[in-house]
Amino acid sequence: MRAIKATVTKALPVGAYLKVADNSKAKTVQIIGVKGYKGIKRRLAAAGVGDLIVVSVKEGDLSLVGNVVLAVVIRQRKEYRRANGWRVKFEDNACVLVKDERGSPMGTIIKGPVAQEAVQRFPEIGKIASIVV
Repeated sequence: MRAIKATVTKALPVGAYLKVADNSKAKTVQIIGVKGYKGIKRRLAAAGVGDLIVVSVKEGDLSLVGNVVLAVVIRQRKEYRRANGWRVKFEDNACVLVKDERGSPMGTIIKGPVAQEAVQRFPEIGKIASIVV
């Protein structure tokens, strides 16, 4: 996992629901943890674009529903600032399910745009992305 240049606003707290943007047979997931989050007492962990999260599958194929898997956030509705001064926001909150902490994706294609920050941190996601914004 590499460092990214943007200042990403952490807008997705534990408990948030996300769409799954790949073809891994899961439709909706709920965040149950954020990898590498070092927080403050009584504060919910929160994730942003490019973060590795632990999720529970809520909707999708029956073989996946209820399973706890890893995912990477690729889009968020809350705007964040890039190093060049641009502010970026997306239409929805979405993630991609991954097999391990290095970020190798479970699916073979990603529907919709993928944030540049997620591709910088996890290059394997960029290989299957159709659009990188």
